[in-house]
Amino acid sequence: MISFVKTLAGSLCSTIAVVAVVSAIAVTIAVTGFGLRVSGGLALYFVIWWILLFAVLPFGVRSQVESGEVVQGSEPGAPALPALREKAIWTTLVASIVLIVVAAVFPLAGL
Repeated sequence: MISFVKTLAGSLCSTIAVVAVVSAIAVTIAVTGFGLRVSGGLALYFVIWWILLFAVLPFGVRSQVESGEVVQGSEPGAPALPALREKAIWTTLVASIVLIVVAAVFPLAGL
């Protein structure tokens, strides 16, 4: 699965396409399956996605000092290879699962 995500994150266009398609599927499931409005599903997904992005960003990051390749004029503690495209895809996959679980719990909680 990890190499599959790396392959999908190979270009900006493929990353955007994966994020858009998976997000649309998740919101569609939440709207049709659990009775959310489209605007509510999109808003909930947006909030979940951004919160999870900030949780996923530090995973696997090595600083320039740790990797031994400090670029002149940059902060030595800056990430050597942040892999932002891969993290966007992972965030989208996890956020989609969380959205569906949250949408399924809403009726049980009386919301």
